[in-house]
Amino acid sequence: MPLGLLALAIGGFGIGLTEFVIMGLLPEVARDFGVSEAAAGGLISGYALAVVVGALGLTAATTRLPRKTVLLGLMVLFIVGNVITALAPEYGIALVGRIIAALCHGAFFGIGSVVAASLVPADRAARAVAIMFTGLTAANVLGVPFGTFLGQQFGWRSTFWAIAAIGVIAFIGVAALVPAASGHTAAPSLRRELAAFRSGQVWLSLIVTALAFGGMFGAFTYIAYTLTEVSGFSAGAVPWLLVLFGTGLVVGNALGGRLADKHRDATLLWFIGALILVLAAFALLASWQPAVIALLVLMGGFGFGTVPGLQSRVMAYADTAPTLASGANIGAFNVGNALGAWAGGLGISAGLGFTSPLWIGAAITVVAFVVMIASALAARTSRPVPAPAIPVAA
Repeated sequence: MPLGLLALAIGGFGIGLTEFVIMGLLPEVARDFGVSEAAAGGLISGYALAVVVGALGLTAATTRLPRKTVLLGLMVLFIVGNVITALAPEYGIALVGRIIAALCHGAFFGIGSVVAASLVPADRAARAVAIMFTGLTAANVLGVPFGTFLGQQFGWRSTFWAIAAIGVIAFIGVAALVPAASGHTAAPSLRRELAAFRSGQVWLSLIVTALAFGGMFGAFTYIAYTLTEVSGFSAGAVPWLLVLFGTGLVVGNALGGRLADKHRDATLLWFIGALILVLAAFALLASWQPAVIALLVLMGGFGFGTVPGLQSRVMAYADTAPTLASGANIGAFNVGNALGAWAGGLGISAGLGFTSPLWIGAAITVVAFVVMIASALAARTSRPVPAPAIPVAA
């Protein structure tokens, strides 16, 4: 494994921790700033919106710069944002820090995916992307529980100081371990990057990404309510149950990357189809605790197992200009998160109960499956597209 992938995974770990750890620290943050927990929740929604803006805006703005240089700049932005959050004397400044840190999220994973694919042979591109995203999955399994514990013991600000330190380590790792440009391809330009969106397959891939992730996160957003109100688990058991979900993320990410390198579209169809069945089974068996434990792992595994294939697919069909399309796909993941949370909330508000987000998530995933079938069939009639092998700073 190229050591540059390890540096990218460390960066992904820090970014994933920044995104998710705030959920466990909202009560402490709300008390410190004297705001309601609902208001403190703006630190989550504000972050998500900024991810989409950064995924497109920063990626487009840095098109002509060497990718290694951009990654280093993004890590500086990440560190600065978390330091501002840690020092914030009031809620508004903490929100500014969160937004600054979030701007690097989409661009880092978008550009980092292209860089990761360039570090390995073309037939290992999806696995390389999966290794980078292992940092994000590890943040859910290990980072969030530890970060929450740290914040509860030493104050929530200590967690963000620790995240800033992880950012420094990632910066050093990228600087030392990610190779510079090979210089064997034409210089990139925003016009060339935008031209990638003329491909219908790029758009179909983005739609599948938003819908497949929307289905999973529509269910996951309200999973704590399902586990306590329907399954009968205690509130204290929820963090440990979420570790099981996170374990599924790690396994699914690794397996999905390996399989996607061999049969990308077939892997995506199998994983998305399996996710539909898992979500439906979860809704039917939500009151049976042994089944819930197993289905949590499977939901994480099949849901996140699509990520390497979806990311490498959009890069492949973007051909020689994959950077902006890759960033757009990261934005599509977050659009899906927002779509799923909104749709699942509608079901609860309509009085359909806490299993309704699971049914709604399954329905959204069915649409993703149909679009993926159409995309795979259309791909068979067009020229075959190889996995991307893009130099680090094309």
